[in-house]
Amino acid sequence: MNVVFIRSYHASSQLNRDGSYSMVFSSQTFLFFFLPVVLGMYALLGIGPMLRNLWLLIASLVFYTWGGGEFVLVLLVSIGGNWLLGLLADQARATGSRIVRNSSISLSVILNIGILAWFKYANFFVDQINDVGGGIGMGQIGWTDIALPIGISFFTFQATSYVIDVARGQARVMHNPIDFALYVSLFPQLIAGPIVRYHEISTQLKSRPFDLDHVSSGAIRFAHGLVKKVVIADSIGIIADAAFAPGATLSAGDAWIGLLAYTLQIYFDFSGYSDMAIGMGRMFGFKLPENFRRPYSAICMTDFWRRWHITLSNWFRDYVYIPMGGSRCAMPRVYFNLIIVFLLTGFWHGANWTFIAWGVYNGFWLICDRLTGQNRPELLGMFPLRRLATLLIVMLGWVVFRAVDITHAGEYYATLFDFSLMTTSGSLDSVLTSQSVLFLIIGSGIALLPGRISTGRWLDESDHRSALAFRIVLSCLLFPLALLIVIGGTFSPFLYFQF
Repeated sequence: MNVVFIRSYHASSQLNRDGSYSMVFSSQTFLFFFLPVVLGMYALLGIGPMLRNLWLLIASLVFYTWGGGEFVLVLLVSIGGNWLLGLLADQARATGSRIVRNSSISLSVILNIGILAWFKYANFFVDQINDVGGGIGMGQIGWTDIALPIGISFFTFQATSYVIDVARGQARVMHNPIDFALYVSLFPQLIAGPIVRYHEISTQLKSRPFDLDHVSSGAIRFAHGLVKKVVIADSIGIIADAAFAPGATLSAGDAWIGLLAYTLQIYFDFSGYSDMAIGMGRMFGFKLPENFRRPYSAICMTDFWRRWHITLSNWFRDYVYIPMGGSRCAMPRVYFNLIIVFLLTGFWHGANWTFIAWGVYNGFWLICDRLTGQNRPELLGMFPLRRLATLLIVMLGWVVFRAVDITHAGEYYATLFDFSLMTTSGSLDSVLTSQSVLFLIIGSGIALLPGRISTGRWLDESDHRSALAFRIVLSCLLFPLALLIVIGGTFSPFLYFQF
């Protein structure tokens, strides 16, 4: 039997693998047209937040439409539905109607997770059904792949958290639909975060500064992020792409170089985006939450997840882990909670068994942290060894995260530990250029060395005057190079756009 489902929607302006039809932060259109126009008009609108919010909302919807086409309708449905559910939740809380309050939460979860499930996971589940059906001789489900709207994993999570927080009484309801729409769709963080909680930005929607200090400091942070992305991440990325290409012939040495390259690429790519988002937010007076805190300096996997994609970790902690009982349960239940949370974390990244495996892998190591008491005071003197062990665990996890499928991941692991071939085979010679090797070394120094002997602390954390001066000097040296790369037409989409 052949069952045919509704034909899926494909947007001609959807972000393609080659980045066409998109307007991302590292594109010429965005850097030389969109951002200057939006910022200039924002400055001309005076000090009142109403007109400025309306202008930013219009700009955000234009930004999304440019990259997502008709999928902007999905964003608008999420905005409208959750705004109404927020009003319902607030009314229910005021009247003490527990049933209506809980219903508003349930409806918000159904709406947002339903949107996410359809567009992000329907293809995956149909593929699994067809695989099982083919194995037992049943007919296949006729299916046309559904295109993935950009940013869907981020704006659905923001909208869900808003309704839940209002229903819990942890946030005041937003009556103005323009302000709420801006909260969900603010273009600096719309596509790939950080995931902003309503309480973190609610007062800023009503009043926020706009002055030369904020614009200049935001521009420096933005420049820092652009350098991370187009100069460091993209230079290193060619090594990772060659190493993880299906069918690549690698020695163990090649595999470790490729893995190091991807470890650095994903950090500089994603943290670069976050820096650009936070910097742009600051230009418009918003203080967006930090998303990274030197993750490769972690001393255990629990510490790593307090430093990596912080806003996502906090979201799952507050809306999944704690409601399940968190750490207040018996230890077996705590371990179960951790596995479920990280299974969902992995699945959030993509509809592929590799992401599920990566999530379970991380959950396993967090359980090991608890079993071995990694936060015990007597272990504090073992920082170097613990950092090295944690970094190795993280890197090995990136293999299955980056691999095309589980089989590919298994092959890559086998190559990594084929100690008979520890030297390089020469298969990466074409991508190990002087530029890529230089930035592999620079990236390693920034991301992997302890903060006290590397530039990492001054790049990512400190607000000290010397740190600001260092970032200004670095930006002045490397920002022109980043612009030349952009002008040269070399384009590489941000890695987290696919999630």
